[in-house]
Amino acid sequence: MALKLGMVGLDTSHCQAFIQLLNQADNQFHIPGCKIVKAFPGGSEAFSLSKNRVAQFTEEVRAMGVEIVDRLEDLAGLDGYFLESVDGNQHLEQFKVLAKFGKPVFIDKPLACSHAEAKAIAKLAKENNVPIMTASAIRYAKGIDGLIEADETVEACEAFGPMALLEDYRDYFWYGIHSADVLFSLMGKGCVSVQTFNTEKIDVIVGTWNDGRIGTLRGNRVGANNFGCVVTTNKTTKASLASAEVPYYAMMMKKVVPFFQTGISAIDLSESLEIIAFLDAASQSRASGGKPVKIAG
Repeated sequence: MALKLGMVGLDTSHCQAFIQLLNQADNQFHIPGCKIVKAFPGGSEAFSLSKNRVAQFTEEVRAMGVEIVDRLEDLAGLDGYFLESVDGNQHLEQFKVLAKFGKPVFIDKPLACSHAEAKAIAKLAKENNVPIMTASAIRYAKGIDGLIEADETVEACEAFGPMALLEDYRDYFWYGIHSADVLFSLMGKGCVSVQTFNTEKIDVIVGTWNDGRIGTLRGNRVGANNFGCVVTTNKTTKASLASAEVPYYAMMMKKVVPFFQTGISAIDLSESLEIIAFLDAASQSRASGGKPVKIAG
């Protein structure tokens, strides 16, 4: 029997996409095992792309057969939860409620918009014995996931993609999170310092790892919407673009459904926390005019 899941935050198109993949058996890319049955709209008055969309998306989700509840607390008693609120600044407060339910929670990107809040979420999760998983779907896209062979080691990597900067969202946490997730999926943990370089059209974030490796994130605002990477291994250099041949979300749900079933995340939480620390330090570097910033522990 399929697990019954709740959803928090109906202000992102991810909600409809996930419901289609999990609830609709006739969907070409349907992933069985979980069904989203209830949702709390939420919404953020502090972020324009939340408050301007939550009403429309709520009605669309309702039309897909999902019960809409008035309070986050009304989601108690389900088997797991999607925390989808598009404003990452809401995640800590909303997770405080979800943690009390004692069930696995998938927190959509970004985990939080600061390292301090990300650590607070991790602390709550541990205290309440609640498994959590967080990821950008680009990490699991064809062309990214599985790019490196088992006998290869990554010596350097550049991840790239679009990077819009919004007036009411903390710079790199809106779209930089996608390329950062790709970068860490290939480089692994161990980044110790970050320095940013930016112009009106391009931002480049350079991270130094504790073993001397270099990881670079390049974000553009010129209309180039491809995500991808260039990876130097101990054997060769590979360049690859993320392919939407199979929807990114479908590829990610193949990892998320087993997470709900087992309570075991495909991504170590310490890596997810380091990604947020990386973006936090990069944001600080950008604000300081490009000075190097050490990664928070």
